[in-house]
Amino acid sequence: MTRPVAERLVELRRGFHEHPEPGWREYYTTSRLVEEIERIGVDELAVGREAYDPDDRMAVLDDGAHDEWVERARERGAREDVLEATAGGVTGCVAVLDRGEGPTVGLRVDIDGLFVEESTDDDHEPAREGFRSDTDGTMHACGHDAHMTWGLATLEAVKESDFSGRFVVFFQPAEEISGGGHPMAESRFIEGIDHLFAVHVGLDHPTGRVVAGIERPLAMAHVDASFEGTSAHAGKSPEEGDNAMQALGTAISNAYGIPRHGDGMTRVNVGYAEAGSASNVIADRARVEAEARGETTALKEYAKSRLERAFRGAAESHGCELEFDVVSESPRADSDPALVEHVASVAAGVDGVTEVVPTADFGASEDAAYLMERVQEDGGLATYLIVGTDHPTAHHTPTFDVDEDSLPIGVDVLTRAVLGVDGVADVDRTDVDRVDGSTGDE
Repeated sequence: MTRPVAERLVELRRGFHEHPEPGWREYYTTSRLVEEIERIGVDELAVGREAYDPDDRMAVLDDGAHDEWVERARERGAREDVLEATAGGVTGCVAVLDRGEGPTVGLRVDIDGLFVEESTDDDHEPAREGFRSDTDGTMHACGHDAHMTWGLATLEAVKESDFSGRFVVFFQPAEEISGGGHPMAESRFIEGIDHLFAVHVGLDHPTGRVVAGIERPLAMAHVDASFEGTSAHAGKSPEEGDNAMQALGTAISNAYGIPRHGDGMTRVNVGYAEAGSASNVIADRARVEAEARGETTALKEYAKSRLERAFRGAAESHGCELEFDVVSESPRADSDPALVEHVASVAAGVDGVTEVVPTADFGASEDAAYLMERVQEDGGLATYLIVGTDHPTAHHTPTFDVDEDSLPIGVDVLTRAVLGVDGVADVDRTDVDRVDGSTGDE
């Protein structure tokens, strides 16, 4: 008989760490989660397209992006029924415990890895201890391996408790590309949730510290833009060309000249660009990947609209056509004070917790905000907490790692938070400022 999840935290986390899969390609990961959830035993398990509508996904991949990942998952032992349920990149799952009358509580954890080549250095524990990523160029460099472990262990602990109510765990795919939060926030499983917890490990907070709720996450939009011009011989007849590379350069310069907004902070960045084919050819195609962020959802919309305007102006000035595609985005959603206070209270009594910080600025973006926003709009409460871990280097780096002493801390904090929500005082939703007022482009 399989040992309880609570006795296998390190083993589970290392297993997930060794087999990372990027967004919308978490085939083996979903299969492993399904196996563990079935061992725990739940009242409902929805896998892949049973968990959400595939049409609600963002940052959807081309069909050809999946084949090698499906085959690799199959070689690792992924179940055929799970591969069928997740075919075409419809990954992830939702587990439900139904324990009668009581609150409906949600927990969201993310499951995808990153395109980062993991270190082989001996002082990098996964390499030294033999659980380094087995997939070149892909790594759990953000702690989602720990998040999945927490989700499973909390699910098991709630099942074994005297919890009364409904407990829903969202094992969400594609967080790193902001693709999976929206479909899960549109699914039937988000309906009626009274209290929602989302969680992250580390984020520069040490082992023993718990942040009960984040504040001021940035709303975000990922953009792909393509410029199409006219090629020509660069020596013989350059005047016959419409130079997409020049349009690209102008667009990048214009993007960084977008005025900041008086209502709050905005960000724009062009992180990837490609153009041209040869030194003697006027480039007829160019492509960029960019992003716009804002302190509020409205400010994100301002930055996004100005970014598109800057790109369209650059394309027109160089005689090029522009395709501007928002591939994914996420809103701003703040943690609710009543739920923050609850998490802080229960965390203070958890073994291994040495410091409780009520709130902290997030400073980045998260598509868990879609789930938080939906719960809050429907009258529920949500918080995004952080369980600290001593990580030797920053997130998204080749030597990122998780202090495994933080694993039981996270399980205990989440379990106590879920089991104790009955005592959380409700708030008057009309008095809560979501910091999401309209900000125009005038």
